[in-house]
Amino acid sequence: LEAAWLGRAVGCLLGKPVEKLPLPGIRLLGRAAGNWPPTAYFTARGVPRDLLTAHPWNRRSAPTSLAENIDGMPEDDDLNYPLLGLLLLRRHGKAFTTGDVARVWLDELPPGRTFTAERVALRNLLTGLEPPHTARHRNPFREWIGALIRADVHGWTNPGDPGAAAEQAHRDATLSHTANGVHAAMFAAAVVAAAAPDDAPDVHACLRAGLAVVPPGSRLAGAVRHAVRLAGAHDDFDTVVDRLHAVHSPAHHWVHAVPNTALIAAALTHADGDFTGSVSRAVSGGWDTDSNGATVGGVAGLLAGSPAALPAHWTAPLKNRLATSVGDFDGTGFDTLAHLTHRETTRPCPSPPPPPPLP
Repeated sequence: LEAAWLGRAVGCLLGKPVEKLPLPGIRLLGRAAGNWPPTAYFTARGVPRDLLTAHPWNRRSAPTSLAENIDGMPEDDDLNYPLLGLLLLRRHGKAFTTGDVARVWLDELPPGRTFTAERVALRNLLTGLEPPHTARHRNPFREWIGALIRADVHGWTNPGDPGAAAEQAHRDATLSHTANGVHAAMFAAAVVAAAAPDDAPDVHACLRAGLAVVPPGSRLAGAVRHAVRLAGAHDDFDTVVDRLHAVHSPAHHWVHAVPNTALIAAALTHADGDFTGSVSRAVSGGWDTDSNGATVGGVAGLLAGSPAALPAHWTAPLKNRLATSVGDFDGTGFDTLAHLTHRETTRPCPSPPPPPPLP
C-alpha cells in the first residue's frame, strides 16, 4: 500500500507541469531536455526560451513540480480524493452510502479545490439537491475523469475482490457522475483491487478484471479493448498515442473519461506493468496527464510490491511528505497513509440487521 500511495504521487507529479498542454508541446519539451520518453521529472533546464514561450508549463504546477523545484509532494486533487476516501471509510465503513460521501465532502472538501463535475455536484448539494440528482442537474462534466481519480481507495480496501471494489466505487461515483464517468471509476477500482494482493496476477489479467465489471457494450469498454489491442500491436508507444488521439480527440474533451481510461489501459499494457515505463507512457500520451499518471502509478506501484522496488529518483524528492488541505493530513507521510489504509482494508464489515419477525 505504501508503494501504491507513492506510485500514485509520482505519476501525478510527473504529469503536473504538462497538464493542459497539447501533445506536440509535451513531446517538444521532453525532447529539448533529453528526457523523451520521460524517465525522470520534467525540467526547464536546457530548454530553449522560445520553446517555453510557445508551450508554457502549467502555471499553477510548475513552481512545485518541475525537477528543480520539487520539495515533497504538492497538493493535488488526485491525492486529495484518496484522502477523502480514507475519511469516508473511517467514518462510515465499507457500507457507506452516496449520501455519506456527500456529507464528507460538505465537511472536508474545500470548494476551491474542486473542479468540473465535483464542483457542480458540490454546488448542487448546497442548493438542496440529493444524489443522484447532484450528478445530473446542469452538469456537463458528468462523464469526465473525476470519479475515476477517486477510485483507488476502493480497490486498495478490497484486495483480490474487483467486484466489491467496483460496487464501492459506484456508490462514490454517482454523487457526481453518470454513465461512462461511473464506468471509468468502476474499471479503475477493479484493476487496482486485482493488483493489490501479494500474489496479484500480471497487469494484463488486472485489466481484464477491470473490463469484467463494466457494461461490455459501453463506449468505455470498447475504447479500452481498442487501446489494449493497439498497445499489443505497436512497439513504438508514440504510434499508439497518435492512433488514440486520432480516434478520440475529435469527439471528446481532453478530460473526458473515455479517452483517458483508454490511455491508462494502453500505457499499462505496453509497459507490461513496469513502473517507470508505465508512468512514462501514461504522461507521454497527453490529455489529463497528472490524473492518468496517478492512476497508472498506483497500479504499477502495487505490482512492484514495495516502496524499495520503486526507483529512488522518483520517490526521494517526495521526502515522505504530502501537502493537502483535506482534514488533518497535511504533511503526512506515505508510510502513515499506508497504515491508515491497511486499517480500513482489514476492518470487519458490520453485519446487516436481522430481518423483522414474521407476523
